[in-house]
Amino acid sequence: MRTLVTGERLWDGTSLLGRTVIEIEDGLIASIRDGTVAGPNATLAPAFFDIHFHGAAGHDVMEATPEALAAIGALLARHGTANFLATTVTAPLDVTLRAVEGLARLIQKPDLLQNQRKIARPVGIHLEGPFLSHAKRGVQPEEHLLAPDIATFDRLFEAAEGQVRLMTLAPELPGAVELAAHATARGVRVSLGHSDAKTAETRAAIDAGAISATHTYNAMRALDHREPGILGVVLTDDRVYSELICDGIHNEPEMVKLWWRAKGEQRAILITDAMSATGMPDGEYQLGGFAVQVANGRATARGVLAGSVLTLDRALSNFIAFTGAPLEKALRLLTTNPVAMTGLHHGLGSIAVGQPGNLVAVDPAGKLAATYINGHAVSA
Repeated sequence: MRTLVTGERLWDGTSLLGRTVIEIEDGLIASIRDGTVAGPNATLAPAFFDIHFHGAAGHDVMEATPEALAAIGALLARHGTANFLATTVTAPLDVTLRAVEGLARLIQKPDLLQNQRKIARPVGIHLEGPFLSHAKRGVQPEEHLLAPDIATFDRLFEAAEGQVRLMTLAPELPGAVELAAHATARGVRVSLGHSDAKTAETRAAIDAGAISATHTYNAMRALDHREPGILGVVLTDDRVYSELICDGIHNEPEMVKLWWRAKGEQRAILITDAMSATGMPDGEYQLGGFAVQVANGRATARGVLAGSVLTLDRALSNFIAFTGAPLEKALRLLTTNPVAMTGLHHGLGSIAVGQPGNLVAVDPAGKLAATYINGHAVSA
């Protein structure tokens, strides 16, 4: 199958170029050239990569079935996302072990997914729990939280057949620094979050290998001028990447601006933290194994925010509206930056000959105009 995609501009993950024609053959980019463009004022860019994502289309990733992942992937593709990290929530250990086993199978055998060449695909697992703070657990079930433990982590890593790419960890917990070093040595990126950590505890975990921060501001110790804590370190340490949920609910626009000024175009990452209600009408849905009520775009459990119903295309347009950032800088936050943080290159987050034909077309305000997954046009 041959597809031609045109744009007034091309942001290829590195540079902003002029009018472009991209030819895709059998799912791979065959050529990129200057050309005449007839159509809307759109910028072509790599399709998006969501590193913190729990579910959509009425399904949770912890179901770990081909049917669930196919439905999730179809909805994500319609909103510009080509790849994601399937993110767990804290649950009984045996439930999490079964989930990561199933997810690993589907990551390694994507042909098990229906329409797998036209949908977003998981490229790894993000463990959000069980090694989190009781004080800043959010909606994570308290009874299933565990102290950081290398043996437990190794059980999860082995059950996932090495597909764990990211783990959220509260650095103040006993054993957290040792676990951060161990996980990093095994190739897993460590993200600090769901944490009441003070400054010194946060710095110790970063020195041990932690590289990112999970949904910055949310489920974190508040900033204080005498004890900056985890948030003060995350915002000022240039070694650290930082996630943010840009839905206008989890963070006010002023805090998004502050985050952008602090982390900049090299270290900021937009995520969704989306749960199964994404793309669905208001009602009651599942996050992991517990009920979440969704009304007017807000997902809560027991009165506490419980993920979101955000999609990355909306996160992009919100971010530009809140900050005034140029499109080509904003695009980094859901393409090249998550790729750099995870180390999962292999055709993600950039556009080049020989790579999968996973592209988006967006207008100057960041609104999604079109998505192409392996060269297949996907309707928004």
